[in-house]
Amino acid sequence: MRTLVLGLSLCMGALGCDGSAAEAEAPGLSDVATSTEAKAAPRYPDGLVRLDRNPGEVGYWGNPDASSLVELGVKVEMNDAGLLANIGDASKVAPFMPWSLALYKYRQANGLKDDPVRACISPAGPRHLMDKGGFRIIQDRNYDRIYLVFGGGNMNWRVIFMDGRAPPNPEEVTGTYFGHSVGRWEGDTLVVKSSGFIDRFWFSNGGLPHSKALELEERFTRTNHQTLQYEVTINDPHTYTRPWKSAWTLEWMEGQEIEEKFCEDTREYGQLVEEP
Repeated sequence: MRTLVLGLSLCMGALGCDGSAAEAEAPGLSDVATSTEAKAAPRYPDGLVRLDRNPGEVGYWGNPDASSLVELGVKVEMNDAGLLANIGDASKVAPFMPWSLALYKYRQANGLKDDPVRACISPAGPRHLMDKGGFRIIQDRNYDRIYLVFGGGNMNWRVIFMDGRAPPNPEEVTGTYFGHSVGRWEGDTLVVKSSGFIDRFWFSNGGLPHSKALELEERFTRTNHQTLQYEVTINDPHTYTRPWKSAWTLEWMEGQEIEEKFCEDTREYGQLVEEP
């Protein structure tokens, strides 16, 4: 794994992978010094929006304005670890089936102690995009791929194929933590469909259940230099009564690099803290 991470690091340096020379309000636009208006999103020479750095720039996506997965438009009180202030609000979080609501309530009542990240099992799905370690989106236009490189979850990475292939049939592929992802552009929005997941991870820190039938459709839109809007549609007919959406906004952490962090090196991992 470290070998691939090194390769990605070289790809993100002086020569980019593209072959070029080196329901909440958006966060504050800290990089705007002379105007109240945000700088425009950077673009490649052919006009395609850049979801990562300009050559010579430093930064990554972080500081999400949400800390746990909740259906769009729902207002419930919970802490940063996804623990509800009132367990009676559990049924509002998502359109559960009876069994999945019961499991979600059990995990909540148990203080999220069964979260697999406590055993250094990586989170996946939308949860990675809420991790305080942040992430980068590396557009490899030479090979028609996009890499998501995460600061949390043992600095894992995810591959999105942009070569026009169709999403695989989940029953014909081996399930993985990140699933099998294919993407396309709708204007300035990157649309990603993923399927073929395993069910060993929690795809939200609050303990939302999912099955191997889970399918995600994600939409990444860089509305300006400083702001990335993310929306995800969750479709798991074995776990939820209908597809449902969640969304949040991330901030470009100008001038900062993702910090190296591995769960073996600290008692704190992700958004959970070991009990004393």
